[in-house]
Amino acid sequence: MSSAASPFGEAELTDPWVALEPGADPAEHARMLRRAHETFTEAGTVTRPVRSVVAESWRRSARAGVGPDGTANVELVDDDLGTYRAEHPLARVMPLFRELMGTFAADGKHLLAVCDANGRLLWVEGHPATRRDAGRMNFVPGARWAETAMGTNAPGTAVAVDRPVQVFAAEHFIRRVQPWTCAAAPVHDPRTGRVLGAVDITGGDGLAHPHSLGFVQAVARAAESQLALLTPARAAADMPELTALGRDEAQLLAGGRRIRLSRRHSEILVLLARHPEGLTGDELLCALYEDESVTPVTLRAELARLRRVLGPGLLASRPYRLTVPVECDVAVVERRLETGSVTAAATAYAGPLLPGSQAPAVVRLRHRLADALRAALIARRDPDLLADWAHAPWGEDDLDVWRALAAVRPTATVRAQLRSLEGELTAPADWSGAAARRTATPS
Repeated sequence: MSSAASPFGEAELTDPWVALEPGADPAEHARMLRRAHETFTEAGTVTRPVRSVVAESWRRSARAGVGPDGTANVELVDDDLGTYRAEHPLARVMPLFRELMGTFAADGKHLLAVCDANGRLLWVEGHPATRRDAGRMNFVPGARWAETAMGTNAPGTAVAVDRPVQVFAAEHFIRRVQPWTCAAAPVHDPRTGRVLGAVDITGGDGLAHPHSLGFVQAVARAAESQLALLTPARAAADMPELTALGRDEAQLLAGGRRIRLSRRHSEILVLLARHPEGLTGDELLCALYEDESVTPVTLRAELARLRRVLGPGLLASRPYRLTVPVECDVAVVERRLETGSVTAAATAYAGPLLPGSQAPAVVRLRHRLADALRAALIARRDPDLLADWAHAPWGEDDLDVWRALAAVRPTATVRAQLRSLEGELTAPADWSGAAARRTATPS
């Protein structure tokens, strides 16, 4: 969480996360921002007085192919929306959000909004007239307001940068959103630290005050504290959870402890979680080491160290196995893909499995999972899901995904990126360098 503004105090004059400095004229500042926005959309250059956080967001929005006249896509409606909201972790703290923000939103003709980690709005509540006005730009439950879909906006940008952020008037990338001002803060899972979504307050220029940013930040912190109380430390008998996607060192939640594992221990636990029946020493050697000269003694020493890290009773031998089932985020993505829940699978995919690992079995699993998910995204043809993948570090060179994205969102930016990638494939190149990487399977 940012310490940008106190919930009840003034922000520093140089704070880039606050939209207006104390004493600034909102009307004049909005006019200057509109001119700067036009300059950016026409020439691609950022001029004063645009804040650095907004300038960077504008550039990301443009790279994602967002146009200044775009409209939010409503992805979830009726029963699908109801089911998704009921199962979302933030449903548990909606009563807290309403208690802390509901009266403020209604009395001030503002809106309380909550989105998921993909910028999809789950709840939009507040003053009825303000809700009707917001509905004209599809600021409604079920609509996707991710930065890659709707450009710079407080809830979408807050989850993109994982910080509380305030967006004022023409700082919004899309023109029809520019009459609004909003402030949002990300909410994290208190056990894993992962972003669950964001809480947002949206309304008029009156929200362009340091207090509104501090307010949503304080509400987000209160929600995280409430989630921690509602999800107490798990008993040792409960299923441990292994998080290994998008990180070189996995994290294990077991017996109320959060254990950060070394790379080798991460590889071992990922493999044992996939093989509850256990693996022999020879099988683990082949799975972990490319070098056939590595001896069983080396592996036994590594497993002894891992047993000390995990504590007694979790790792058994002959064969090597975990004594209780372990839920791994890799299995979560696989199950969602098997049931056709592509959006849910993409949400759970935080990045390649242990991306720095060279263990043969981990490399195969990493490629297999990435290939299955990207194939499902290409088949689904959802422009926002494709854009999320294409603009992630692991997807920025993925030619097939860029081609699929260009087919469903043929903006000038997307077409230009596709031409660049295709040009690198056809140009003479050192195949040990960039061109070879362009054609490699994402890992």
